[in-house]
Amino acid sequence: MYLTQCLQRTLQQTPDHLATIFGERRQTYLQFAERIARLAGGLQRLGMSAGDRVGILALNSDHYLETLMGVWWGGGVLNPVNIRWSVPEIVYSLDDCGTTILMVDEHFAALADGILRTARQAPLMIYAGEGDVPAGMLGFEHLIAESTPVEDAGRGGDDLACIMYTGGTTGFPKGVMQSHLNLWSACMPRMVDMPPVQGGRLLHVAPLFHIAGMARALIQFLAGETHVLVPGFEAEALLQIIEREQVTETLLVPTMILALLAHPDFDRYDLGSLKRLTYGASPSAGEMVEQVLARLPGIELSHSYGLTEACPVVSSNLPCNHTPEARMNGLSRSVGRGGLGVNVKIVDPQGDEVPRGTVGEIIVRGANIMRGYWNKPEETAKALRNGWLYTGDAAYMDEQGYLFIVDRLKDMIVSGGENVYSAEVENVLARHPAVAMAAVIGVPHEQWGEAVHAVVVRKPGADVDAEQLRRYCREFIAGYKCPKSIEFRDGLPLSAAGKILKRELRK
Repeated sequence: MYLTQCLQRTLQQTPDHLATIFGERRQTYLQFAERIARLAGGLQRLGMSAGDRVGILALNSDHYLETLMGVWWGGGVLNPVNIRWSVPEIVYSLDDCGTTILMVDEHFAALADGILRTARQAPLMIYAGEGDVPAGMLGFEHLIAESTPVEDAGRGGDDLACIMYTGGTTGFPKGVMQSHLNLWSACMPRMVDMPPVQGGRLLHVAPLFHIAGMARALIQFLAGETHVLVPGFEAEALLQIIEREQVTETLLVPTMILALLAHPDFDRYDLGSLKRLTYGASPSAGEMVEQVLARLPGIELSHSYGLTEACPVVSSNLPCNHTPEARMNGLSRSVGRGGLGVNVKIVDPQGDEVPRGTVGEIIVRGANIMRGYWNKPEETAKALRNGWLYTGDAAYMDEQGYLFIVDRLKDMIVSGGENVYSAEVENVLARHPAVAMAAVIGVPHEQWGEAVHAVVVRKPGADVDAEQLRRYCREFIAGYKCPKSIEFRDGLPLSAAGKILKRELRK
């Protein structure tokens, strides 16, 4: 169980199959493998030994995938750096895990000086971007051209593959240690549930530094199929590339999907090649599902729930649960059932399993669960207890084992002694025809302790006020759950993975 084995298999069976498409650049698996074997040799020549950390700070590109596989081919450990971070946050992660080599592209080359000046051990910089190589850096293409290819190191099993830092919502970021076995054990069950489209082309829009993007890339490598890459999300560019490159599937978050659907030229593009759309990062996407199926009839929709510590998939809601019948009985609002090899329970604060239909915390056990947090034994002990990962997510499980997320435990609002789960309120708001997006948080209140506060983005051209939305909510949920206050904004703060940053709303 080592992650580069899939390249060995593809080289043996379909070496001429197209591996990557990035802009005008295309390469077969044979060409891709030749480049990463040289890159691995170059990294070893620069001092990378087995288990050494190599970072990458870049937008999605073919070079990102080459770095991913090249580091593993050479026996190293990848540190994918969050592209939204400031220099101090980047330096913290590099220093924390001892990253000695850092790949950067043209979008982040300007940060190099600050990184080199403040890092405890200045990393060797390799420029993996377009255009001329900045002074003081080594060139990615030069390194590949001047290096001798090496044999695959074949590291696998419990050997460390990645240190993937969490967003740092509380205190310093935590480095999630993921082994080859962890990542393999997350990807393989997902392939059993939903094999990649045969002969398919996967469009990478989700950032590859994020576990969802990286895991989906690994599945495509395991299947030996084609990767299509774009640096980031831009609605019209995405529509163009789906049509031009005949993309068959992609992974998007609801905010991206809604932006695509709202684009004035959406219906002008031929999106008939798109067979499957996976969405995640939001438990309140009911109205979005209806819109997608109305505009793209026949497309397969699936929803995944997971977290970095689970590499990432805990459960999947498959296309069969997005049919009209499933949408009527509420299954489309579930995040699905635990995958093969993943044990899932809902427990109370004492760790005891609760009855079906009762809200508690999701805990997970399986070979996909992280080894722990790098150099943080106390944080590891809090998250991993008796072999179970405590996720911090509140949910209930129905009689058939389907999970329904209701909130992050820390996001739960306690108003007048009653628990209010933000996802339940957001689901109702999202169903209103004038609402594009909504986020619900608790704000201090003298009488109730906390009050329910909603931040709403209207659909283009829509007109709705706060009182109308409050009346709408009262039709579906109890009065104490309805927003006491509502504000309207043009947009919501989002993470690089497209998740709504509620901590920014609280500020």
